[in-house]
Amino acid sequence: MILVTGGTGLVGSHLLLNLLKARKKVRALHRKNSDLAAVEHVLNYYTSTEEAKSLFQQIEWFEADITNVPQLNKAFENIKYVYHCAALVSFDPADDKKLRKVNIEGTANIVNLCVAFKIEKLCYVSSVAALGRSLNNKEINERAMWNPEEDHSDYAISKYGAEIETWRGSQEGVPTVIVKPGIIIGPGFWKEGTGQIFSKIDKGLNYHFPKIAGFVGVKDVVNVMQQLMEAEIKNEAYILVSKNISFKSVFEQTAIELNRTAPKKALKKWMLWVGWFFQKVGGFFCAKRQITKNTVKTLFQHSKYSTKKIKESLGFEFTPIKNVIAETAKFYKQDKS
Repeated sequence: MILVTGGTGLVGSHLLLNLLKARKKVRALHRKNSDLAAVEHVLNYYTSTEEAKSLFQQIEWFEADITNVPQLNKAFENIKYVYHCAALVSFDPADDKKLRKVNIEGTANIVNLCVAFKIEKLCYVSSVAALGRSLNNKEINERAMWNPEEDHSDYAISKYGAEIETWRGSQEGVPTVIVKPGIIIGPGFWKEGTGQIFSKIDKGLNYHFPKIAGFVGVKDVVNVMQQLMEAEIKNEAYILVSKNISFKSVFEQTAIELNRTAPKKALKKWMLWVGWFFQKVGGFFCAKRQITKNTVKTLFQHSKYSTKKIKESLGFEFTPIKNVIAETAKFYKQDKS
């Protein structure tokens, strides 16, 4: 049986779809107040209503928090493979302790139980945020070394700490693969993450900003995860990015698909300091929003990533980000109607 943490999120729900369609037996963790109906809704994007209901009923839901070891102990019974997708995403400095507890301590708990239960393979969903930075605007690859002296967000620090715990597990006998997605685009969660790109542009967004970042479709992320788990590959990490592209371009493509006017005005740094931009589009990155020096620096800092390693290892070809945006916009309009 397969255990999936974070099964009610964007990545987790799409991963469940893949596993269920492959006729895998799946146990998915959820917290007490999780919206399980949102998962069935995601399944229904890609299948009929009847099939979505049937697939959803095949999931063995298990209520547990990854910071609660006694609960997790029971969740690990009869498990062979683990996909660890659960994480807290926040850029609010007030959430520093919570980020460390959920992302680092929670991952340590998952890893410890993988060791104790002799799990056959673990896949951890990290982030490009846990990578070091490049010099001279070169593409960042998996060998980019983390520099603790640089100014990192609390979220990035927590994801890096979680990776350290995951690598520890690999040294203690758990075959491991780590994926480091860029900014993930996909349907179903329009009030959080990149889902807000679609909802805010639909309502009218005036400003764009020049930052270049790595974007990737959620279906590509889960397809790679599944392929890595089924391959002989172990103890490796992979960057997952379809294209290095500016937010301005992403906004423009989204506006085209939604038949809306694209943002025309360029964001200026001073706007962040007075809080205007924070209220308008800060939520693209997290549920909770707080302007910090790191926020200002990051939003105007280009980050380009290399996907040579995953392409060579699996022969994987990413879906063009233009197609990802088009499909996501289709589902957004479907939900809105």
